[in-house]
Formats: sequence, C-alpha cells, structure tokens
Amino acid sequence: MKIVETEQELRACYPVMKELRPHLASEQAFVEQMLRQREQHYRILAKWDGAEVVALAGYRLQENTVYGRFLYVDDLVAAPAHRCRRWGALLLSQLTVLAQQAGCTRLVLDTGLGNVLAQRFYFREGLLPGAMRFGKALA
Repeated sequence: MKIVETEQELRACYPVMKELRPHLASEQAFVEQMLRQREQHYRILAKWDGAEVVALAGYRLQENTVYGRFLYVDDLVAAPAHRCRRWGALLLSQLTVLAQQAGCTRLVLDTGLGNVLAQRFYFREGLLPGAMRFGKALA
C-alpha cells in the first residue's frame, strides 16, 4: 500500500475511482481534479497488485469545531474483480494509523442513506453513525 504521488499513479487509480464515481468524465479530467484537490490536502492511499490498483481510499486531514483534528475519508472503493478480499478493511486500518500518527481524534466518512451494504461494512469495522448530514444542490 502506498500514497499516490505521481500523475502516472493517479492515472492508474482512475478505473477504480470511476467504479465509485461514475460521473467522472475522463481520465484527464480526473487527474486534473485530483491535482486541484491535492492543494486542499487530499491524498489517495492505494493497494497495488503489480502495476494495477485494486483498491483505494481518498482522504484528507482536516480540523473543525465539531471534531477537532480528524481524518475524513472521501472515497473508499475496490475494483470489482478484487472485492470481498478485505481491501476496504485494510485501507481503513491503515487510515486509522495515519490519523493517529497525525494526532487526529476521529476518522470520519459519509455514505448514502440507501447504501445498506456499505453501512453494514462500516458497522463491522467499528464505525458508528454520529450525525446526519444535510445538503442542498447549488448548481
């Protein structure tokens, strides 16, 4: 497992990320967005099998008045052919270590209310619901 650093590594992440975020328009648009998000402290932790990314987690370290310092998981996904191999659990475990090393008090993520399979996984991994997020589309 390693933190993605190069544009080539970002390109290797695109097929897996597209599984989670099908609205991503193209590999190039994805790379450009990831480079912009990197300026906001976004990082990708990826599990590789040779030159292929099999699972990834996008995350960022943040601080607010609700949690103090925390690690927010934006994205967590495994390639379809590599699901049920516990890569998600391994990624969450590694993110927990990164959060602890960074002095975070919490690891936080969001999931859709209808995403029951993900919710079951998160419960199994010790993540519990602590809030309900509200939002409004602006565009």
